[in-house]
Amino acid sequence: MARVAYVNGRWLDQRVASVNIEDRGYQFGDGIYEVVHVFRGRFVDEDRHLARLDRSLHEIRLPEPMPRAALLQVMRELVRRNRVAEGLLYMQVTRGVSRRDHAFPRRPVPPALVMTVKRIPPYPKDVDAWAASAVTRPDLRWARRDIKSVNLLPNVLARQEAREAGATEAILFDERTGVVTEGAATSFWIVDERGALRTSRLGHAILPGCTREALVAELAEAGIAHEEGDFTLGDARRAREAFLTSATSFVKPITNLDGEPVGEGGVGPVTRRLFDLFARHVQGGPRNAPA
Repeated sequence: MARVAYVNGRWLDQRVASVNIEDRGYQFGDGIYEVVHVFRGRFVDEDRHLARLDRSLHEIRLPEPMPRAALLQVMRELVRRNRVAEGLLYMQVTRGVSRRDHAFPRRPVPPALVMTVKRIPPYPKDVDAWAASAVTRPDLRWARRDIKSVNLLPNVLARQEAREAGATEAILFDERTGVVTEGAATSFWIVDERGALRTSRLGHAILPGCTREALVAELAEAGIAHEEGDFTLGDARRAREAFLTSATSFVKPITNLDGEPVGEGGVGPVTRRLFDLFARHVQGGPRNAPA
């Protein structure tokens, strides 16, 4: 069955779907995006993703493409038309089509909205098989990483370097201070030498991950302490455990960093517990509304 895409109010065969060459997302990267996990027909952490979408739109002064109720209707119809039970929904909003000029169009044009959905493998059941390796790379991204912008070239280059090194993710750090920020497309966590669960504090240098936020809520509910603040590359290399979170990584153990084992080189007890905790959240947590 051909995949169906939503492009500016039209349902199109994804093989022939296209946007105007003067779309500002194509010309300037003038737009934002979201990726939502679909699990058994439900949008996982739907409210968090749509809140982040609204925030990103506000930060770059881009109007909503449609009211939230209408947007949800399009999202659900896209999933229905593609018969996807488990997958990833991608949406992108740009400043629309206008004569090429760096400044915003003098006469406002409608935002452009594109959505696609694809099937993905079933949610992982074996945390040990889900473990991966990572490399560290300097963080070369722009200053406003808290906006989920389509400007992803530094992320792309870092992820490609990880792939060429045989790793799954690149963990980014500030070259000046040695402070770890996040993964190229993930949030990064460690269990440090003291046994403390740590992740970076939010700010302009960190994308507010929806999976990160969901896990923080689950930690609070389970009474598991964690710290949010700076930690260095040295802290990461001395950590007992490390893992990633994202809409596609869920809770993903990192057992090897820059070719060296993290801790004892296997999935640690904290990561194992959080993998199970988040799996329960995805598979039926009350924060996940039906699609």
